[in-house]
Amino acid sequence: MLTAGIDVGSVATKVVLLRDHEIYHLVRPTGWSPRDAGLNTFQELLQQTGYQESEVVCKVGTGYGRISLDFIDKAVTEIHCHARGANYLVNGGGLVIDIGGQDSKAILMNDEGKVLDFTMNDKCAAGTGRFLQVMAAALGVDVSQLAELAKDQQPLEINSMCTVFAESEVISLLAKGSNKQEIIAGIHRSVTRRVWGMASRFGAAKQIIFTGGVAKNLDVRNRLAKEAGAPVIAPELGQFAGALGAALYARDLASKELS
Repeated sequence: MLTAGIDVGSVATKVVLLRDHEIYHLVRPTGWSPRDAGLNTFQELLQQTGYQESEVVCKVGTGYGRISLDFIDKAVTEIHCHARGANYLVNGGGLVIDIGGQDSKAILMNDEGKVLDFTMNDKCAAGTGRFLQVMAAALGVDVSQLAELAKDQQPLEINSMCTVFAESEVISLLAKGSNKQEIIAGIHRSVTRRVWGMASRFGAAKQIIFTGGVAKNLDVRNRLAKEAGAPVIAPELGQFAGALGAALYARDLASKELS
């Protein structure tokens, strides 16, 4: 049984094709049209894998752009899809912290991956991938370089979490001759403090699963673990947790129809 999950985020679109335990995945920029991003990325992954669209028995969409996907069978909220996908990648429930391009979320789930509670920051870029992109541009580096540059550095204090004011603060620190690596470490610490401040309302968790594109940043991951006082697990396919969860929901739907 082949199913698909399409996660259209504000910055990136992730697609997963799921067949038994085989996971095929692809990420592309969302751009200006969520529908086109979802459809084109889905079709590109089909081409890469050699599957035909007729072989996909069910397609589930998620993410902010899910309502624009007119080719899917069902839409499911990203909260439930992220929890389902994260629990598939790392069994045993716990707390999912997802930092995406334009929002960050914390999801408390039980051992089966069922959502117990969640909180979300979707009104401000602070504590998101977009915040890191703006800071990287102000520093004249690529966002992919941030983790290595901040490694083992003593963080400078970044007082503002508003993106506009923080950018001005970073430019001012550079003008004063402050160490660029220490500024980046300070930015990372600000992000993790903001995110953990949001997630800590759930109290201690037996495990923290870090998903989303920012989870690939090892320095952010380490500083998040320090803020939380607990180990942070970042699964290899963590960026695809939402799309994977959607593909799992699609498999459930298809199984019900066949039974």
